[in-house]
Amino acid sequence: MGFPDRIERTVEIAQPPARVWTALTTAEGLAAWFGQEASIDLRPGGAGRMRWDEGLTQELTVERVEEPHVFGFTWPIYGLPADDPRRTYVEFTLEETASGTRLTVVETGFAQLPPDAHKVAFDGNTHGWRAELDELVAYLAA
Repeated sequence: MGFPDRIERTVEIAQPPARVWTALTTAEGLAAWFGQEASIDLRPGGAGRMRWDEGLTQELTVERVEEPHVFGFTWPIYGLPADDPRRTYVEFTLEETASGTRLTVVETGFAQLPPDAHKVAFDGNTHGWRAELDELVAYLAA
């Protein structure tokens, strides 16, 4: 039996997709809920970076941009050395609803890891997406 490869979380946000898109795909939007500093070159192959006050910095590569419905990127796997070439793929899908936007985030690529690294990365990112998406919802509700 293999390890879980996919983290998925869906949240309902009482804002139009355009507003949610801006929070996901601009430096200002990302810095408001997903770290304290951010930069992003919003095009396939573009680079992004997020930094948290605790000292963690994550580099990402934009893979998919279909405004205002799909945004995807790859980034290093939590818990692995900085020079490890393995990455996971994160994809945000926005769907307009009667009350705003249904946002689904899916992160895949964990099955490539050995057991110890898988547990650290999968558990860490499962907790991380829960916390970060709660921050996104709170930011957009303010």
